[in-house]
Amino acid sequence: MTSLIGIRIKALREERKLSQNDLARIFGFKDRQTVSAIETGERRVSAEELLLAVEKLGASIDYFTDPFQLAGDGKFSWRGESRVGPENINAFERIAGGWIAAHRALAGQVGRPGPILRHALKLTPRSTYEDAMAAGERFAKDFDLGAVPAEKLPEVMEQKLGILVLMVDAIDGVSGAACRLPDLDVVIINRREVTGRRNFDLAHELFHILTWDAMPPEHLEEATETSKIRVEQLANSFASALLIPEASLRELGVEQINLPRMPFSSGIAGFQVGHGASRPDTDALTRWLKEASERLKVTATALKWRLVALNFIEPARARAISAHAPRKAGRDSGREPPPRSPSCRCSGRRSTRVGCPLGEWSIFSTSRSRI
Repeated sequence: MTSLIGIRIKALREERKLSQNDLARIFGFKDRQTVSAIETGERRVSAEELLLAVEKLGASIDYFTDPFQLAGDGKFSWRGESRVGPENINAFERIAGGWIAAHRALAGQVGRPGPILRHALKLTPRSTYEDAMAAGERFAKDFDLGAVPAEKLPEVMEQKLGILVLMVDAIDGVSGAACRLPDLDVVIINRREVTGRRNFDLAHELFHILTWDAMPPEHLEEATETSKIRVEQLANSFASALLIPEASLRELGVEQINLPRMPFSSGIAGFQVGHGASRPDTDALTRWLKEASERLKVTATALKWRLVALNFIEPARARAISAHAPRKAGRDSGREPPPRSPSCRCSGRRSTRVGCPLGEWSIFSTSRSRI
């Protein structure tokens, strides 16, 4: 508890832009070393000092003592639409912080201690997009994600990397977030997004977790697969390569899409591109994008620009295809139900639902813990 109080005193001090000397004067200490010892947990805080902190710093006693709040030791990077606004983001962040704090407080009691090691990518802001794509391909290969990496990625993140993955009912306009704590990494995903968007957000936030020290992300970034911000472009390049390996594209017959006119009756890796006579290559490419994106569980837009990055199609050809066109081509596969957890698909395992004390929101963790 002492370390918790110390962490939150430090957070509040920094939020109020106070120095340790300033805080020493407020508490009546002789020097700032006492404040430093409190903030690092080396010195206990007396009941009188705690009440003084409540009075002088204007925070509730729960702020300093409640382990089910995340205050002072968590940094978030949200991915969403610009219309959401900082006020709504900050309000939802407090709710999400409660979920994360609850997991951290209870995980050790149910046999899920935090990870010992923290993984990182050897990328910097000076890395090229080719470097980021190579890292994505290498990640998928090293962790044996298979031909459809999206299917295994959540479990690999939790079981192999120790990253807590939370599928939640987020507020409208929020796609997900990455959260960095001293002893835990967390990725939050809006489970009500369409499948392809959800998977892309997961891989994108994974990049931020793995490069947080070298490239700290912004508190709020706009959710788009074609961002103009360099760090976000690197994250998009990594995510697209991880989810769409070149080997998987070749298995799906990607070479055929460069023919001037692709036979519409040809089969691609076990599924039919279509039936009947040949059509203009743009129609055939649109059909292929729809079928391949469904197989890989990604968006057709992400797949389209991945093809451009690998020089399978030209940028002009990609721009000629409307973002809505692949959805209209062929059958409509519909929207998959919101996911709960990879462990939900395993016999005898279920997801975690945190209820009333942490807010009126549903949270479904990929964790095997039963909190």
